[in-house]
Amino acid sequence: MEWHIGAVESRFADMIWESAPVASGVLAKKSAELLGWKKSTTYTVLKRLCDKGLFVNDGGTVKVLLSKDEFYRLRSVKFVDETFNGSLPAFLAAFTANQKLSEEDIAKLRQIVDSYGEE
Repeated sequence: MEWHIGAVESRFADMIWESAPVASGVLAKKSAELLGWKKSTTYTVLKRLCDKGLFVNDGGTVKVLLSKDEFYRLRSVKFVDETFNGSLPAFLAAFTANQKLSEEDIAKLRQIVDSYGEE
């Protein structure tokens, strides 16, 4: 599965995630209104997202195969795997190297780590 979607695909995917299951004709109308797309553009982008395994166009009804949260979770895991050899500490060190974490961010991270340790 391809884990990258561009900005335009992301906006369109958000429309689908917010309204699925949804008729492809309804998506074409929404895309025309919100994105200024022609019908053919909508169906081209929809096909690309279906080919990536996010959605399926089943007889004119677009259904979700992979939720938004699951897609971004898997995409994040792949990024850490490919860029940091799967090391979350290496990712966090790089991510925080040039920016200061707020006390709230630190508390949330501690809570995540603590809850993981309890499982």
